[in-house]
Amino acid sequence: MQKHVSRRTVMATSCALTGALVLSLTAGGTAQASDPLRYVALGDSYSAGSGVLPVDTSNLLCLRSTANYPHVIADRTGARLKDVTCGAAQTKDFTSSQYLGVPPQVNALGADTDLVTLTIGGNDNGTFINAVTSCGSAGLLTAGKGSPCKDKYGSKFADEIKNSTYPALKNALNAVRAKAPNARIAVLGYPWITPEKADPSCYLKLPIASGDVPYLRDVQTHLNAAVERASKETGATFVDFAEVSDGHDACTPPGTRWIEPLLFGTSLVPVHPNALGERRMAEHTMEVLGLK
Repeated sequence: MQKHVSRRTVMATSCALTGALVLSLTAGGTAQASDPLRYVALGDSYSAGSGVLPVDTSNLLCLRSTANYPHVIADRTGARLKDVTCGAAQTKDFTSSQYLGVPPQVNALGADTDLVTLTIGGNDNGTFINAVTSCGSAGLLTAGKGSPCKDKYGSKFADEIKNSTYPALKNALNAVRAKAPNARIAVLGYPWITPEKADPSCYLKLPIASGDVPYLRDVQTHLNAAVERASKETGATFVDFAEVSDGHDACTPPGTRWIEPLLFGTSLVPVHPNALGERRMAEHTMEVLGLK
């Protein structure tokens, strides 16, 4: 004779079995649900995705995008993101307020932070903006001929990177480590802005004299080398874009380029990563860090 099993009995038995299974798996450590990564994003406009829509309206001063590489990483990994990136940030803004009401970036960190990503150093000494605008102005005056920027500034930018930016990077990264002692810190290099050699068809978009195109590339090489050196010396992981961003500079066509040109680009902020660039920066960082 078949016994009648009440719904209450079935539910009680099911709950008991489920509870036992959970306890067993938790004890074995094979199926215990892990908390999402506590992820903090720091850095300048390349981290903030300045110029990429949509804009993060929580802080318009920082011109931060909700499609920047930190958001892409968080969306794809399920990490719990705290994004304090800010356009125009310098290394000093990690430990001091960049704007009224904008706390030092390291204030977002804590002992429970699991992951930190950042791009920083390009604004120190005005390296990027001064080099690009100075070379652009010089290129216009010579109609794209010669190397007027290199002739005028020589090793000035490289010397500033070596003597000022590099030690400031080390100080900033040490401050990050002090605030987030248990975190994995990834420091991203800057994707290429210019090609190795001048492209005559690019002059209207990036009005830099032919001899100054490799000069600017060399300045960026010095900057990325300083970022890499400071990263390694402070125990951070350097994410190198020298190879993967080659052929995606500001002189390449839309849909290929990661960086927008100075003129006739599609972004609100020229000489910065576009949406594709931010996605590729995220993907390469995830690959280097082994994140999925």
